[in-house]
Amino acid sequence: MKTILTTVAALALCSAAQADTLRLLTWGGYAPENVIEMFEAETGHTVEVTKSNNEEMIAKLRATNGGGFDLAQPSQDRIAGPQAEFGIYKPLDMSKIDASLFIPSMLEATKGNTTVDGEIFAVPHVWGTSGLVVNTAMAADVKDYTDLCNADVAGKVSYRLKRPTLIGFAYAMGLDPFAAYGDEAAYKEILDQVEAKLVECKPNVKTYWDGGDELKNLLRSGEVVASMAWDTGGWQLNDDNKDITFVAPTSGALGWIDTFVLPARGRADDAAYAWINFVMKPEIAAMITASAGNFTASQGGDEGVDDALKAKYQASFPQEAIDNIKWYPTVPAGLEALEGAALDRINAAN
Repeated sequence: MKTILTTVAALALCSAAQADTLRLLTWGGYAPENVIEMFEAETGHTVEVTKSNNEEMIAKLRATNGGGFDLAQPSQDRIAGPQAEFGIYKPLDMSKIDASLFIPSMLEATKGNTTVDGEIFAVPHVWGTSGLVVNTAMAADVKDYTDLCNADVAGKVSYRLKRPTLIGFAYAMGLDPFAAYGDEAAYKEILDQVEAKLVECKPNVKTYWDGGDELKNLLRSGEVVASMAWDTGGWQLNDDNKDITFVAPTSGALGWIDTFVLPARGRADDAAYAWINFVMKPEIAAMITASAGNFTASQGGDEGVDDALKAKYQASFPQEAIDNIKWYPTVPAGLEALEGAALDRINAAN
C-alpha cells in the first residue's frame, strides 16, 4: 500500500512539474477568457496575460534581454530587425508546431520574413489591415491618406504618430517606402518628404490618438470625422453608426500579421507550443476572431465567424482593394531610429 501511495504521489508531482504558467505578451482580444479557460482545462497549464503593442513588446524584451515572458506576439515586421540587433528571441522548433493548422501561403510567407541566419523565429496568428475609418456622411471625399489634409476636414481628423502613418502617407504621395527598405539613404529621402507633408497637415489634426477606445469615442461624438485606423475599429463603429466604416485607401491598405515568437529567456516553451497549436484549431480561431475582430491564419478558421463581420469585410474590400494591399515586409535594422527621429520632429513642430 505504501508503495502504491508513493507511486501516486510521484506521478502527481511529475504532472505538476509539467504544468507550467505561460506568461503571454499579446494584444487585446487575442487571448479571451473563454479560450484561456478551455486551454487550462485541456492542458493543465495556466496563462498570465500582459496586453501590449509592438513598441512596448520590443521595449520590454530589450530591457530584460528576452526575459519575463514565454510567448509574445509582435508583428512580423518587428522580428528580424530586433533579433539581428538585440537577440531577444529564440528560434522555433517547427517539429513542435502543427503546420496543418495554418493557411499554407501565410505560414510560408511569415516563416520567410522572420528567418534570421537560417533559423525560423515566428509563425502567423492574427492578420488585418490599417487604412481609413471615415464618417461617410461628413467626410465623403476622404478616399486616401493625404485627403486627411483637405480643408473641408480641418480640425476633425486624427491619426497616430507611428510607422503606419509614415508609410501610408508615403504611398498616397506616390512614393514606395517598402521598395526603399534596402537603401537607407533612399528611405531617409522618402521620410523627409513625408515629414514635411505631416507638418503641413498638423492644423487639420484634432488629436494624435494613442488607444482604440479614445479614437472610437472621438468618431462617435463627431469631433473626428476621418482617421487612420485598423479595419476592425471601423467595423465595430459601423454597428452603432452606419455612416462610419472602414475604407481601403486608393493607394492601398497596409497589411499586417501578428505572430507567435519565443522570447530568448522564456522558461515555458512546452506551454507556449501547446498554446500555439490550441488557438490555431479552427473552432478556437473563430472564437478569437469574435473577440479581436480580425481573422486568423488558421486553416478553416473563418468558417465559424459571424456572417455580419464577413459582410463588413466584403464591403470594405472588393477584390481590387484586396489586390492592392501593401503587406509589411521585414524592417531592416536601423530604420526604426530614422522613423523615430522623424516622428519626434513632427510632434515638436509648430
